Amino acid sequence: MSSTTVLVEAGAATVPIVAVTAEALASWAAPHDRIARWIAVSGFKGDAGTTLAIANDDGSLMQVLLGLGRGEDPWVTGGLAKSLPRGVYHIDEVIGLSDAALHEFSSWAPLAWALGAYQFTRYKKDGAAAAEKLSRLVWPAEADRAHVERIVAAATLTRDLVNTPAADMLPDVLAQTAEFVATHHGASVKITVGDDLLKRGYPMIHAVGRASSSAPRLIDFTWGNPADKKVTLVGKGVCFDTGGLDLKPASAMGLMKKDMGGAATVLGLADMIMDAMLPVRLRVMIPAVENSVSGNSFRPGDVLTSRSGLTVEIGNTDAEGRLVLADALSEASAEEPALLIDCATLTGAARSALGPELPALFTDNEDLAADLAAAAKATHDPMWRLPMWTPYRKMIDSKIADMNNAGDSPFAGAITAALFLKEFVTANVPWAHIDLYAWNAGERPGRPQGGEALTQRALFELIRRRFG
Repeated sequence: MSSTTVLVEAGAATVPIVAVTAEALASWAAPHDRIARWIAVSGFKGDAGTTLAIANDDGSLMQVLLGLGRGEDPWVTGGLAKSLPRGVYHIDEVIGLSDAALHEFSSWAPLAWALGAYQFTRYKKDGAAAAEKLSRLVWPAEADRAHVERIVAAATLTRDLVNTPAADMLPDVLAQTAEFVATHHGASVKITVGDDLLKRGYPMIHAVGRASSSAPRLIDFTWGNPADKKVTLVGKGVCFDTGGLDLKPASAMGLMKKDMGGAATVLGLADMIMDAMLPVRLRVMIPAVENSVSGNSFRPGDVLTSRSGLTVEIGNTDAEGRLVLADALSEASAEEPALLIDCATLTGAARSALGPELPALFTDNEDLAADLAAAAKATHDPMWRLPMWTPYRKMIDSKIADMNNAGDSPFAGAITAALFLKEFVTANVPWAHIDLYAWNAGERPGRPQGGEALTQRALFELIRRRFG
């Protein structure tokens, strides 16, 4: 199940859900003696996301109580598609919430339900059967259906791309997927492949990807009215990362199919923007490569000349993502867009600092930082700003080139990666770099284990508020 098909129109036989805060539970149950006794026996406290099934006298399901806790968790319905007995449900009552909280619950109930229903079943022989086991929710009357469907479709696209093994998601397939998304909305697509990258001035993308049997490429598409404000998205599309000649150990290579999570994120975001017909001139750039090993791999100690003309000494071939992003950012910022955002699964240092659930945000633009924080809060799609600490720029100095892609310090890896990218962005362009994991390490309501579209809702909200 990979869409909002778990959200349905009202039918004849639906099971009511009563959503109730922990504080309001006792007063709500008091007039219902049999239900109150069952609540007491079961130990149901109304904690956020917990449920209690209540049967009719004949044993059939009469209703389900859904705990709201303190009423602050938007994900309370996120596990219900998989945990409730198979059937069709509707939200019957919501007890204990303020008017504002009730409005948010009505908006989030179908969204969390649908996001939690996601299953990646491409390689499962019983995939269709697994989808049939999911429970459905009747659309709440107050829900913004188009917006919910837009978010779920984008997240599903991103999750599917990240979850797909590299053998079936190398640069050629990623390019085909991007082209499909772009042309579906009438965007204009240009894909530069293999040695043409050298001819057209993208030498670092070529160097990183040339060792793979699937040629490196730059995916570049534009959409919208040329007279509108330019919004450019850049996504790291490293479809698999061996580390190159600085080979990763097996323990670090197991999840490297997700190293194109930045590309998957911006593709889903672009799909949302185009579907919503936001009044922007959208450009999406994805350098798509496999960082592989062969006789023509780029080497530690090599010096690469970037699209901007800056030279880069290779301190580590496993710091390849910033190289391909650098060439794309140079081209993207040359147009001086009104907003430039890149998304990348860039550093382990960001994960060490913030963990897998909290992407790192870097920007020198205070207005952009504030707007991103507000959008993240409004959409329950968090990110955390880390400093673009200029004194650390010396950590990536090189004695023989303009800079080193990794440097030799074990400290501040996420910051030095952001400072590296900053060298390739025109100073007056509002730019944000997001270092994300693109993966749920465990199961959470609405967020199944596996590929995840981190910051996607927040970025859409930012762009909608700024330009919509």
